[in-house]
Amino acid sequence: MEKDRVERAFLPSSPLTAKPSLLPLTQGAADFILQPMTGVTDLILPDAAFDEQLREVLQSRVEFIALIGEDLVSAGGKRTRPLITLLSAQALGLSAKDSAWPRVMELAACVELLHSASLLHDDLIDNSETRRGQQTAFKRFGNVVSVMSGDFMLARLLMLLAQMPNNAALTRTFGETASLICEGEVLQFQVAAYGDYTLENYWQVIHGKTAALLELAASSPALLFGSPPHIREALATFGREYGMAFQIQDDLLDLMSDEATLGKPVGSDLHEGKATYPVLLLLETAQGEEVRQILERSAGAAGDVARVRELAKQYEVSRKTREEIRRRADLAVEALAALPASPAKTALTELARKELERKH
Repeated sequence: MEKDRVERAFLPSSPLTAKPSLLPLTQGAADFILQPMTGVTDLILPDAAFDEQLREVLQSRVEFIALIGEDLVSAGGKRTRPLITLLSAQALGLSAKDSAWPRVMELAACVELLHSASLLHDDLIDNSETRRGQQTAFKRFGNVVSVMSGDFMLARLLMLLAQMPNNAALTRTFGETASLICEGEVLQFQVAAYGDYTLENYWQVIHGKTAALLELAASSPALLFGSPPHIREALATFGREYGMAFQIQDDLLDLMSDEATLGKPVGSDLHEGKATYPVLLLLETAQGEEVRQILERSAGAAGDVARVRELAKQYEVSRKTREEIRRRADLAVEALAALPASPAKTALTELARKELERKH
């Protein structure tokens, strides 16, 4: 095996004996992460073949369900979660020539299906008009169709998991992650209802909303192939800390970006009464009571969002928030020290380090 290929140090003995073969980099899903890099242009990423696999999984005799599935595939997006699953599998030494690679692709599809189902439900809960520039499913088809289509995705996910090696452990882990997503979403509403704005609650909310699924995306290949516990935990830590950094960055952009860059109006979290990390920092300042009142009325008065943005600049909230994002990203990178050097590990490292540069 060539020196620049990943050793199979963390895979159990199996019939996977073919030499790894790295496929050409595709455009789209990971351009932001990988294009500026050198030496990692031969990684397997979510591409047209991955999209076609999603189409097959989401086939339905019911036209409305099929249309929502097609919208999911054609809308594209960064595919960050399946990207992490594919990179993690390659960091463990797997390649497209391995007989087990189709299972990796199915696993990545399962991760994307869980994410997509949660988005269908989220859009309804948040009464969102658009998703990725398109009308949301519940606005187009109604609440029942949207919810049941999300449930259909979860059912198809379970069907895929049932045919995988170590399926009992995988199914349990996916179930635990789905539970955390639900708890995170509901806790967010509970916090707003009670005005219980604490950092502890915030960490629990964003772990459930975002980080838990990225933790699953990163660690599930290790679970699928029976890697040692310390390797599985290293990948889980990477996904968890990267996910926390990702959501904090999202929250900062929602407050401090602009509509042209973000692609949607700023301040939506304030309008939903959500106390995100930047806002929690403001609650600790001399103007904390003013900010709390804005939260409690969901930024319903004219000038509320502008006032919070003004205070955020006054108290250097962006700088302090970026420090926390950087800290989380560093923890994610440190966790990867348990894995041998490889192009996939390099890509995961860059993914975490570039989080501060993300604009939308």
